[in-house]
Amino acid sequence: MPQLPRTRILLADDHALIRAGLRLLIEAQADMVVVAEAGDGEETRRLVREHRPDVVLLDITMPRTDGMATLGEIARLRGGPRVVVVTMHDDPAYLEAAMAAGASGFLVKRAAGSELISAIRAVARGRTFVDASVAATGSLRGQAYRPGAETGSRARPLSTREAEVLRLLAQGYSNREVAHRLGISTKTVETFRARVSHKLGLQGRPALVRYAVITGVLTPESVAGLPDRPKRSRR
Repeated sequence: MPQLPRTRILLADDHALIRAGLRLLIEAQADMVVVAEAGDGEETRRLVREHRPDVVLLDITMPRTDGMATLGEIARLRGGPRVVVVTMHDDPAYLEAAMAAGASGFLVKRAAGSELISAIRAVARGRTFVDASVAATGSLRGQAYRPGAETGSRARPLSTREAEVLRLLAQGYSNREVAHRLGISTKTVETFRARVSHKLGLQGRPALVRYAVITGVLTPESVAGLPDRPKRSRR
């Protein structure tokens, strides 16, 4: 009996243990095979071209070109793979940004293994799969955003540097990582973050992410244009 064609999958996550767990789960399925693994965005792009997978499972917070920028580049490839974003971020703003950038699926890492398998099969057949726990909060598309609504303060325009800090924070980077990318101190990042929160009348990363997505500060194009994260030294 001829063997049925298997869905070819590339795993892209900077944590080796997570990739190992995903590989075990996926290769237990008769209709799937892992063809490659990547630990950063740059490697993901190279392996997509080299192995031509059907589906990429992609984290959106990775070194050397993060997952959102990588997602945008993969989506622009003619005949390229379909992408399922697999992330720790469960805020609907990340869902909105990922789907706008070209993702076919979105799943949070706490999801059951059966959901991941369902997501892979769905996108491989040309459908869309969205984590129900995130989708239940509703789409952000078409919503009017009123800066300062959460605290009642009047929003003021952001400076260029404040907007840069906001965009990187919305991508999921820590204060320290933002400092590395912009060539400033962590304390300075904290100062800019406090200024942004005060000007917009927003508290917490989820609120900042929503603002960045809805107002266009965080878009696939702007993410793709950011400089790569400095390479980590190996000892």
